Amino acid sequence: MWKILLWPDQALAKISIKLIKIYQATFSPDHSVSGIGDPLKGCKFYPSCSNYGIQALEKYGFIVGVPRTIWRVLRCHPWSHGGVDYP
Repeated sequence: MWKILLWPDQALAKISIKLIKIYQATFSPDHSVSGIGDPLKGCKFYPSCSNYGIQALEKYGFIVGVPRTIWRVLRCHPWSHGGVDYP
């Protein structure tokens, strides 16, 4: 019974992870080819926000991972202190 209920959550998490990896390869200022070598184009947090999203989706699934990722992105701004923040 639980496997049937968890299937959509796991499927959405896998799709979201693939979309994040596409974003990292194409648009991300600290992961794509255009951002390599520029120390000012990086996330203030470790792991980066997109890597945090991947880790949160892998660890918690879609339903819990997406809100945690959104909260992390909202905390990443010029006035934040950054630091190490694992999901």
